[in-house]
Amino acid sequence: MTRLTFINPNATEAMTDNIVAAARAALPGAEITGLTNTDGPAAIQGAADGEAAIPGLLARIPEARARGAEAIVIACFDDTGLTDAQALAGCPVLGIGQASYLMAAALGVRFSVVTSTAASIPVIAGNIRAQGFGGICASVRASGLGVLEIDEGREAVRARLADEIALARDQDGAAAVVLGCAGMAALAPDLSARTAVRLIDGVAAAAHLARAAIDFTTREREQP
Repeated sequence: MTRLTFINPNATEAMTDNIVAAARAALPGAEITGLTNTDGPAAIQGAADGEAAIPGLLARIPEARARGAEAIVIACFDDTGLTDAQALAGCPVLGIGQASYLMAAALGVRFSVVTSTAASIPVIAGNIRAQGFGGICASVRASGLGVLEIDEGREAVRARLADEIALARDQDGAAAVVLGCAGMAALAPDLSARTAVRLIDGVAAAAHLARAAIDFTTREREQP
C-alpha cells in the first residue's frame, strides 16, 4: 500500500485534518497521514511567515520517515521549505503548489491561481517563474481572505472564492484555476459546482503525483 505523509507547515491542527481528509478522498487506496508544524506560525501568509515555518517543518521530516512515509507532501501552497526538505528526506518530496503547476502542464492548460491574501502573491509568482511555468500562467489573484478564514469555509468565503475564480476565467482567460491555498482543498467540489470552471486542487494533485513518484522509484530500484 502506498504510504504518504502530508506535513502542514502551518501550526493549525484543524487544517491538517482537512488536508488529510481531502488527500484520502483523492487517493482512497493509499495510507495517508498528516503532521502539523506546531512550531510554526498559525497561518503562513507571505515570505516572512514561510521562513519562520521552515525549521519546524524540517524537524518533522525524520518523523514522517520513521512512520514509514514513502513520499512526503509539503501542504502549503507556497511550497515552504521544499528544496531543503527534498535534500533531507531520502524519498520523493512534493509541494502542493509545485504539484498544481505540474498537473496544469500535463493537462496542457493555461492556468490562474486564486490564493488568500496579497502578501502571498510575490512568493507564488516567484515559484511559478522559478519552476518554469510562467509561460502557461495567466495570473495570480488574491481573494483577500485569510488562510484560517478559508479553512473554516463559511458561505461568505465560498462565495468570494467563486467570484474570484470566475474573474480569472472571464478577465484573465484562464482555462483552469489552481486553488492556491491548502485550506481550499475541502471546498473544491463546492467551488467547482458554483463556477463550472476546471479546478486544480494541489492536495489531490500532489497525492496522485506522489504515488507516481513512488512507483517510479520502486521500479528504478528493481531494475538490474
